[in-house]
Amino acid sequence: MEGDDIKRISRLAAILTQLQTKRRLTAPGLSEKFGVSTRTIYRDIKALEKAGVPILTEEGKGYTLMEGYKIPPIMFTEKQANALILAEQLVLKNKDASFVKDYSEAIDKIKSILRYTIKDKANLLANRTQFNQVINQERNSNNLSDLQSALTNYNLVKIQYINKEGTATNRLIEPFALLSAENWYLIAWCRLRKGFRFFRLDRIQKIAVLSENFEPHNLTLQEYFDQYH
Repeated sequence: MEGDDIKRISRLAAILTQLQTKRRLTAPGLSEKFGVSTRTIYRDIKALEKAGVPILTEEGKGYTLMEGYKIPPIMFTEKQANALILAEQLVLKNKDASFVKDYSEAIDKIKSILRYTIKDKANLLANRTQFNQVINQERNSNNLSDLQSALTNYNLVKIQYINKEGTATNRLIEPFALLSAENWYLIAWCRLRKGFRFFRLDRIQKIAVLSENFEPHNLTLQEYFDQYH
């Protein structure tokens, strides 16, 4: 098999993985990612279609896969998918470029078999989670998994919180983002204080994720820092 053929087969497989990982892809985006012309990408998409891959073309928007095209051989729960996203964010801080690349490609393959609903939530969590140094950190809270789920499903959360002065208050909060430095922190809209607040997870004494939903806060984590800090 010629070298160009091998490259093309590898690219077609990578495009298929990308289609299964992302909700929508564009020809210019794929062209930039793989270092080929958009015309080559158009030919690749047609080749995948001829091979029976049900690619939907949205005029002016890009390409998506038909829902349910690939039946996942393994069904991840939402919390398992969230755990993988947290692990990915930690690995992205590693200074070895090859290790980051290999792990990121592995995570892409895992994401490709997630159902769309879980995939969307996993991508949201990845965009709303920020790490500093957490290696060898003492484990001092047990609420991260529940708060991840509340964040991605827009569930109100009722907590009993003790501040640094030792005063306990009951709060109704809307989880927005998770951060880690020396401790884990939750950024949430506090209905008691009528504003965004930081909550240290190890100071949350009681927690209840409610079935009631809140309206999503339509800003990114970076926009939050730009506006409030």
